[in-house]
Order: sequence, then C-alpha cells, then structure tokens
Amino acid sequence: MRNYVILTDTGSDLEKSLRDEFNIEYVPMRFSLNGKDYDADLDWQSFSPTEFYNLMREGNRFISAQTNAVTYRATFEKYLAKDLDVLYVATSSQISASVTTAKLVAEEIMKERPEAKIICVDALRACYALGMLAIRASELRAEGKSIEETAAWLEENKLTVNMAGSVESLKYLRQAGRVSATSAFFAGVLNIKPIIIADALGRNFALEKVKGRKTSMVRTVELIKEAYEDVPYQRIFISHADCIEEAEELKTMIEEAIGKNVYIHIGYVGTGVGSAVGPGMFGVFCYGKKVTVNQEV
Repeated sequence: MRNYVILTDTGSDLEKSLRDEFNIEYVPMRFSLNGKDYDADLDWQSFSPTEFYNLMREGNRFISAQTNAVTYRATFEKYLAKDLDVLYVATSSQISASVTTAKLVAEEIMKERPEAKIICVDALRACYALGMLAIRASELRAEGKSIEETAAWLEENKLTVNMAGSVESLKYLRQAGRVSATSAFFAGVLNIKPIIIADALGRNFALEKVKGRKTSMVRTVELIKEAYEDVPYQRIFISHADCIEEAEELKTMIEEAIGKNVYIHIGYVGTGVGSAVGPGMFGVFCYGKKVTVNQEV
C-alpha cells in the first residue's frame, strides 16, 4: 500500500500548529483587494487577522477566488513525484467550485500516469468543519487505513460534522450577494441575528433568526449541545472573525453545557469565508447527529 498525503485547502482554516501536528498539507485559494491578488494562505502572511478585518470595517471589500487548474496540477504532481498518492479533502462545492476543477485535473493526471492515485472528496463543509475532517483523515491514516478506506469514511461521515453560528452584521453577506439589501437593512434596525448552520447539501443558511447578539450565542450553544455525540474522535472548534472575547465566552458556555473535559480549540475565520461574512462572525463545530436539514425543505 502506497503512502498518501492528506491535502486540504484554505477553506479549512487549519493553522500551522494543527497542520504540523497532523501532517496535513493544503493548497491555497486566492483573494483580491482593490485589484491586487493575494494568496489566501492559512498563516496570514499578507495581512494579520486584525488588519484583514479592520480593512473590512473601514469599508474595503475583499473578493475571494477559487483555486485554478494550474495550481492544482502543480500541487498534485509535487506529491506524486515523492511517490505519494493524494487524498484531497475540499471545501464544499456549494461554497467554492474549486473541488470541481480539482477532480478534472486529477482525472487528467491519472490518465497520464496510471500508477497515480488522486481522490478528491467534496466535504460539503467549510471552515473548521472541513479542518476537522482533514484531521480525522490524518488519524485514520495513522491507524493504517488505506487511501480508499479513509476516503470512504469521509464520504460516510462528513455530514456528522455540525456547525452553528451567527454574524454581527448582515452588511457583508449583502455585499457578497447572500441576502437582499432590504433584509440586511431591517435586520440592522431591529438587531436581528441569523442562526447559521451548514445543511445536508453543503450550504450555509439561516435556520432561524433571534434578537440580539447574546441570544444568538445562547442559541448556538443550544444547537451544538443538541447535536453533540460522545464519539472517540470528538473535538469542538470555535472560529471567530476578530471577536476573541465572544469566542472565549462561547468556550465557557460550551463547557457549562457539555462538560469541561471536551477538547475545545479557538481560532480565526480565514480569508475565504471571512471576506463574505465580515468581522464579528462566530461559529461552533462538533461531531454529532447526522445533518438532515435541507435548505430546500
């Protein structure tokens, strides 16, 4: 059995310490500001998180872009040249079209190189939900699972990663074309906060609406507690878009709701999702009941 690399992308939000711990690699996406392109790297080399979100607060708009075929080919071939197969755990196809490009490139390479094996998994998840799946893939690899066995586990269990969270303002979602200007205006006037989840189709949408920031935090923790299951590989992740105090408060709330023995990690919402949701977004992620909620239901 050939060894294989676990590859994810910018959408995973996995910082270097986690990538190093679990031996995970990633392919960067792109974003632009005022016509200048940047790598959406996971180590914040172009802007610090605070700089990034302060620029948004000042009215600047970042435009995210998918990874192109040239980058995928170069990345895949780099690992194949090291005699490694590739398992790519990708951002949801409902959020980015990158995984579609990756699959096309993988098919081309495998026709050219029959000995090569590249499996692209559409995780139907983003942010730390995607990162959690990449971490689990790493654990399965360490247990001796083949690339096919690990990919099969991901396909079977990806919808068991639950996400709930909210945003500080709908202004940024309006700019990204996710909500109407009218909805954003009235939500701001009435202090309405959407409770956002990741659905069974891999999309993020507002499950319900509540009044006030504190209520949105309470409801987020309630949803996570309802979904939570005590599986051996359980981890809870909290992501925030430059609102660390509220992330810390969420951690305390989760410990009170679920218990203090559970692993909880806090980190930043990356540039990919951050450019659409804006400063003040928070999300909580855990393994739990299989998500069946469908935006079209």
